[in-house]
Amino acid sequence: MKILIIGSTGFIGSNLIKYLSNKSHIVYGADIIPNVYNKKNYIVLDEKNETFVKLFEKNKYDVCINCTGSASVPNSYKDLISDFTLNTFNVLKQLEAIKQLNPECKYINLSSAAVYGNPVRLPIPENTPLYPISPYGYHKKMAEDILAEYHNIYNIKTCSLRIFSAYGEGLKKQILFDLSKKIKEDDKIFVYGTGEETRDFIHVYDICNAIDRIIFNAQFNNDIINIANGKRIKIIDIVMLLCDYWKSKKNIVFSGEIRQGDPANWEADISKLVSLDYKQTIEIKAGIEKYVSWLREDV
Repeated sequence: MKILIIGSTGFIGSNLIKYLSNKSHIVYGADIIPNVYNKKNYIVLDEKNETFVKLFEKNKYDVCINCTGSASVPNSYKDLISDFTLNTFNVLKQLEAIKQLNPECKYINLSSAAVYGNPVRLPIPENTPLYPISPYGYHKKMAEDILAEYHNIYNIKTCSLRIFSAYGEGLKKQILFDLSKKIKEDDKIFVYGTGEETRDFIHVYDICNAIDRIIFNAQFNNDIINIANGKRIKIIDIVMLLCDYWKSKKNIVFSGEIRQGDPANWEADISKLVSLDYKQTIEIKAGIEKYVSWLREDV
């Protein structure tokens, strides 16, 4: 199968390149960073004026996976135009290029659990009403609407993946990286919130695993699928695991302050994902141990 990954040098995109290549697919990458691969199947994108048309002029793909975009809730408050461009407008441009030049191509967009906002009940099924609480969440929701538009009007095969708390080797931001940095550098570890907040973590290898199952088993009828493990984990438990693996006995102080745009609790209903033959392969303890081992060597 011929697969195009847009945003192939990012956290999920780079892991997906390796995973799908090992599955014997013909995998192409595209991103704004030049000279990443000395291979003919890497295309450099224009950071400011990309239309994505050139991706489909010479090659026709079975699947296109969009891994581009900003993944920062705080930054979405600071620069709404940039966040909208990266997470919404670029999706429109990619789908328009597919409509014109490769209409049989299946299109997967990485959405986010941020579209749910603060859910009224857990676990969260995909048909839960959407009430985003950040610009980032709104822009991801708009992108999902664009996928619905291109499917319903132009018959493009689309699928939105609502990714919950992604982590793993290669990620140098967000909670596990920030906490690890504090554990190594600070005398006291200050953490937002109370520690009772919960997240549904999924290792990047299992995100790739889930995407592989979706490529083969989903209908692409504007499908919307939660990408998580269906397990609610407290932030305080994550902090304690990190401290154990870093062999740290430093004091931990929870500020009680809720950061703007952060939901209180997440736990996904993954019935739909499981029906597509997904099975978790990396549990949270093993995943954090792998992540800390990588940080010790890489950072």
